[in-house]
Amino acid sequence: MKQQLAERSLYQPGFNGMSADSPFPELVTYWLEDMRVEDRLSRTTRNLYERDMRTLVLPAFKELTLREIGVARCDYFLKQLARRSYSRAKHARVVLRLALALAVRHEILPRNPMDHVSRLHRKKTIPDAFTIGEVQEIRAAIKAWESRRILAGPRPDRQLGQIVEVILGTSARIGEVLAIRLQDLDLDGPIPTARIAGTIVSRKGEPTHRQDHPKTDRSVRRVALPSFALHAIRSRLLRTGDAEAGALLFSTRVGTPHTTNNIRRLLRDVMNEFGIENVTPHRFRRTVAQGALLASELLGHTDPRITVQHYIQRNEIVNPVTAEHLERALGKAG
Repeated sequence: MKQQLAERSLYQPGFNGMSADSPFPELVTYWLEDMRVEDRLSRTTRNLYERDMRTLVLPAFKELTLREIGVARCDYFLKQLARRSYSRAKHARVVLRLALALAVRHEILPRNPMDHVSRLHRKKTIPDAFTIGEVQEIRAAIKAWESRRILAGPRPDRQLGQIVEVILGTSARIGEVLAIRLQDLDLDGPIPTARIAGTIVSRKGEPTHRQDHPKTDRSVRRVALPSFALHAIRSRLLRTGDAEAGALLFSTRVGTPHTTNNIRRLLRDVMNEFGIENVTPHRFRRTVAQGALLASELLGHTDPRITVQHYIQRNEIVNPVTAEHLERALGKAG
């Protein structure tokens, strides 16, 4: 009787009707609904979590009950997945931990086995950034493509090159650059700046639109513009004319937001035409990230973390001296 009472106290069905003997897919459905009701995460994040759960985790756990999902099984699953892809294993770990954590909070399981799995170890790789020479080559290719002779149809409006310059000058994500509005720009002050305060979102079944915050709240920032990015923005403004303050800096010919996929595809097509491989917007971000190392060298810092700590201020303004370092690193390539 004591043994039965002990087991009963560990696996008491909760108000939701679930217990440790419930199948894992039932917990997944419950977890997805809980995220929707809580409404704390953006819809984009919820969609990504659901995708990761259904494509990465469910195929391995769909035949199991919650009682059968222990530390050893989770640990083995993640290690096998990591052998194929560290990124996939990391994403699977996040959603599996969240779902099982909900089971613990709602008294379906006594503990979360994900709390005790071993850490994932990523192989050390050299940052995949462009060299100055490669940046020059990419700029030249885009300029040649935008200046080519057009026999029929509209001429390129040079937005692709301008978008690349703004990514290089701000280190912003492609969606963040496409979400910059005219009201986010301060070009006439002592230090010209652009405020990164949104991103472009494309969800299934919905029109592409501007989300009024970047990837995270802490990502909101005001960045000083090096001269090459400032020149690109001013050139774009000459083409837009007198637009409303809320208008996007970069948009389609009919004024709608660009999708990030369309810009990536256009960039890839242009690079393929000139025989340049592996060019993506995120590689531009990695290239700018090397500027933190450059800045640390120029300032005599022994640890780049010191540079980062003192370059980012709490009032969302990135220290303007970063624009000077980007100008030194990338301005000569223009």
